[in-house]
Amino acid sequence: MSKEDVIEIWTDGASKGNPGVGGWGAFLKWKGHTKELWGGNPSCTNNQMELTAPTEALKLLKRPCKVILYTDSQYVQNGITKWIHGWMKKGWKSSTNTPVKNVELWKALYAETQKHNIEWKWVKGHDGIEGNEMADMLANRGAEEAGTKKF
Repeated sequence: MSKEDVIEIWTDGASKGNPGVGGWGAFLKWKGHTKELWGGNPSCTNNQMELTAPTEALKLLKRPCKVILYTDSQYVQNGITKWIHGWMKKGWKSSTNTPVKNVELWKALYAETQKHNIEWKWVKGHDGIEGNEMADMLANRGAEEAGTKKF
């Protein structure tokens, strides 16, 4: 499979307070095209937004794809590649036998990952990586928009 057949996705979450107003962002690249996604929540945690970003980006894909998904969240990276299998075996209990936090978001992300061939890559945040900087900007846009909405 050539590089052109791979969709690259960078995701990020942001929270102004934890919990507080939050946003998520995703920046997608494929065959020279780009797509920007973002959204927000008036009351959430940073981890909730970090989980929402890849879920929403993967939902956008209409057919099974080869994906390289970049995240600056070790929580997401380790959770989806290492911890989730143990959680599922234990009925969504953590290693300390307590309920997994954000379980509905983890289940939603896991369901989307089953549709695609995904290579997960952790990147250092705020390190000048174009895709990560774009995802960060989009997450902050989502948080800003969520903070100005009247509910």
